[in-house]
Amino acid sequence: MDNSDRRTIEECVRRHASLTPEKTAVVCGGRTLSYARLWEKALRKRDGLIREGLAPGRLHIFRVSQDEDFIATYLAVHMAGAVAVPLERDCPEERFRDLVARYGDIVLPQNEDRMEEIADILFTTGSTGNQKGVMESYRAIWADTDNLIHAQGFSEDTVFVICGPLNHIGSLSKIWPVLTLGGTVIILEGMKDMGAFFRAFDYPSNKLATFMVPASIRMTLQLGKDEIGRIASKTDFIETGGAAIPQSDMDALCRLFPTTRLYNTYASTETGIVCTYDYNHNACLAGCTGKAMRNAEVFITPEGTIACKGDTLMSGYLMDDAATAAVLHDGTMFTNDLGEIDHEGRLHIRGRNSDVMNIGGYKVSPLEVEDAAMAFPGIADCVCFLTESPIFGTAIKLLYTAKDGVTIDKRSLARFVADRLEGYKVPRIFQQVASIRHTYNGKTDRKYYVVSGSGSE
Repeated sequence: MDNSDRRTIEECVRRHASLTPEKTAVVCGGRTLSYARLWEKALRKRDGLIREGLAPGRLHIFRVSQDEDFIATYLAVHMAGAVAVPLERDCPEERFRDLVARYGDIVLPQNEDRMEEIADILFTTGSTGNQKGVMESYRAIWADTDNLIHAQGFSEDTVFVICGPLNHIGSLSKIWPVLTLGGTVIILEGMKDMGAFFRAFDYPSNKLATFMVPASIRMTLQLGKDEIGRIASKTDFIETGGAAIPQSDMDALCRLFPTTRLYNTYASTETGIVCTYDYNHNACLAGCTGKAMRNAEVFITPEGTIACKGDTLMSGYLMDDAATAAVLHDGTMFTNDLGEIDHEGRLHIRGRNSDVMNIGGYKVSPLEVEDAAMAFPGIADCVCFLTESPIFGTAIKLLYTAKDGVTIDKRSLARFVADRLEGYKVPRIFQQVASIRHTYNGKTDRKYYVVSGSGSE
């Protein structure tokens, strides 16, 4: 696609409904929806929403249903000229009512160029923990779609298994290229039912693909190794992002999916889809997310943080000019992520600026410590943070969980980590716990441990 080919996802679905009406668009819970039926469903939804008072520029705030009804509603809101504001499925009623009261009467401006209008508002937690509404234009959605199609090889034959929340850009963004090209989306409730996940790959296709956050990949490696052998030859590509994936998990995926393209992607709700890297057909490097895609640029600031330019960027935060100006100015999005660009132009993620630990005058990335610990046999998950100890004073602490049936010798783990890190990076305190806390989208909830200090569960 180029600028002359820019069109909305809705226009593409309408085209497929006309040219390939019987092609399967969505599969969910044993139900299938062709492109013709999806378009008809979206039209009915649009007409119903308009009768209920939805007008161009108005915000339609709704909970994600994680099924074909969500896709029809999402398309319908855009077709009505309104703005889609999808919230997590279990959004508390009090928060839902608060958002409707605060933003329900807002009318965002229309534009002669539809691509510059706001299509979606995705709520995300910023560095302060406050919810912010990220405004995504049709331009940004098109640019992200175009990036994914050209960098990851989406096609009309792609069958994409979605197992993450559809109000999060990691999963929502995969609907865009699939429906644009006329492929098929399989929607799952999540990763709690591993059987349902692997059964999705029984779909009659050799072009299956999926996106999983690192925590889901780790769970799949632990619980589904027997099934992986069955689906590996049918899996065209797997993408991960949203958090750092340990080197040990990357190595395991490369062994188990020898012919599959395995992508590590740098993206966020604010920056859009920026970089991606196939670590199975190139050097398997933890933290490497590759070169910027065709609609994005990336550079490192003098402070060592990542900055991005291009059409993928958000338009700003809803009703928060100050927060927008703090990170988005001069056509550049300034992130809090630490990174480096190597001699080949590939971006390497080094963690978040706010996560870096200062110990004895040295700066330590928790990701480096966690990656070393994850390579120890039997470790299932871990998190590293600073704590106050009556013995050591300010010290690095590592919490870890063990795989089922595995006993971890704490001293052996400590020696293993010490063999792989400089002395000042080695935790002084190791503690096994029952579980590691994660956010709703699969990231390690590091803020929880930093605030609590002890991390005991």
